[in-house]
Amino acid sequence: MKILVIEDEPKAAEYLRQGLSESGYTVELAYNGPDGLHAATTGDHDLVILDVMLPGIDGFAVLSALRTAKQIPVLMLTARGKTDDKVRGFDLGADDYLVKPFQFPELLARVRTLLKRGHTVAADPIFRVGDMELDSVRHRATRGGLRIDLTAKEFALLTLLTQKSGEVLSRTQIASMVWDIHFDSDSNVVEVAMRRLRAKIDDPFPDKLIHTVRGVGYVLERRGP
Repeated sequence: MKILVIEDEPKAAEYLRQGLSESGYTVELAYNGPDGLHAATTGDHDLVILDVMLPGIDGFAVLSALRTAKQIPVLMLTARGKTDDKVRGFDLGADDYLVKPFQFPELLARVRTLLKRGHTVAADPIFRVGDMELDSVRHRATRGGLRIDLTAKEFALLTLLTQKSGEVLSRTQIASMVWDIHFDSDSNVVEVAMRRLRAKIDDPFPDKLIHTVRGVGYVLERRGP
C-alpha cells in the first residue's frame, strides 16, 4: 500500500513517514499544496493524508481539485477542530478527519479502515430504486437515465441509503456509518448533507425517493405508483 502524506511541518511529516513505514506502508511526502496536488493527481497512491494548513494552496483547495480528478481515500489532518471545518472537509469529499494533536495508533487505525473500505468491492455493484441507478464500482449515479454529479461524501451517503432501501436510518446511524465519527447532538451535518443530496436526487423529479420519518430518521424508497 502506498500513502501520500501532504504536510508542511517537517517534524510532523517525518513522524508520519517513520510510523507508517514501520507499519509496512510505502510513504511519499509533499510539503506544500501545489506539490501535494501534483503528486496526488499524477501518482498511484492508495490513500492521501492531507493537512489543512498548507503553503501555496490550503488542504481544502487541494481536496476540491483532487476530487475533480480521481477518487481516492483522503484523511484530513488539522489543528482546527471546529464542526464547521469538519463539515466543509466532508462536503468537499474527505473520507475522515483527525484533529491534532493525535496519538499515532488512532491515525493508524483510521488509515487501515479507509484502506480496507477502499478495496472492498460489492458482490453486486449495481443498485436500483425506482428510476435511480447507482453503480458502486464506476462511482456513478443516474436517475431517469440522467447522470447525477455527486461529491464523494454525497455518493457515500446515497450508497448507504440505497443499500438499506426501505429501512429507516437514524441520524446517529448515518453519522456513524458515513462519517465514521460521532457528531455532537447540536450538529446539523447530517441534515445539511441530506438536504444537498435531495436537491440533486429528488428536487428535479416528480417522484421523491428520500423521505423523512419524523422523530426517527430517513429512508430511501419508491412510494409512487
